[in-house]
Amino acid sequence: MHHFFVDPDYITESQVRITGDDVKHITKSLRLGSGDEISVADGEGRKYIVKIVETGNDLVIGEIEKEFKSKVEPEVKITLLQGLPKSKKMDLIVEKCTELGIDTVIPAETKRSVVKLKPSKAKRRQKRWQRKAEAAAKQSQRARIPTIGQLMNLSNLSEIAGDYDLILIPWEEESTKSLKTSLKSVDDIDKVLIIIGPEGGLAVEEVEAAKELGAKPVSLGPRILRTETAGLTTLSLVLYELGDLGGQ
Repeated sequence: MHHFFVDPDYITESQVRITGDDVKHITKSLRLGSGDEISVADGEGRKYIVKIVETGNDLVIGEIEKEFKSKVEPEVKITLLQGLPKSKKMDLIVEKCTELGIDTVIPAETKRSVVKLKPSKAKRRQKRWQRKAEAAAKQSQRARIPTIGQLMNLSNLSEIAGDYDLILIPWEEESTKSLKTSLKSVDDIDKVLIIIGPEGGLAVEEVEAAKELGAKPVSLGPRILRTETAGLTTLSLVLYELGDLGGQ
């Protein structure tokens, strides 16, 4: 069943009104019409099974057949602070992290970042990645669309570190501390921040500065993972250990 996001202001007790680009997608690309069913999420945790009853050039109206609280969102909110990678790797990271259940992705410049974005280009990239997140959220039938944050510099980590119960830094020079042990060291975890460096990894001084803010360097095993693999792997392991993705 095709899935769409609709602002709660366009959802009543009995109807859903769809506007914008989704109208063309529903009527032209998917060729859906009266009587067809779609899935709708309000972005705030509610999902709906909707039967289309009217279509127009700029509006689709559907009757709500079933409303329920979505169970697809992880109970723990996880943010990925991702060092800017080369080429289009960030597209892949945003898409796959969205499928897995990420809450927020924040692109970051670090000491070893090769990619440098001027403010105007960073804003355009942020919008592009937000669209990627929305498309992936529709495909994976998420109840909400992950947020793509503004580009920040890792040197400003102190501005957000206090928002998280646990900060993890997968680091190739950490060989003894496991991710599982770090997760068990915190009793109640509501928000986790994962920090991943760009292709060249994080500088020692960046890891040391993060440790002063409470971050825990962890090992992901004996092999070196690419930057586009490390975040996805860490996210998957955290969700599994905390009971999502089939974990207990």
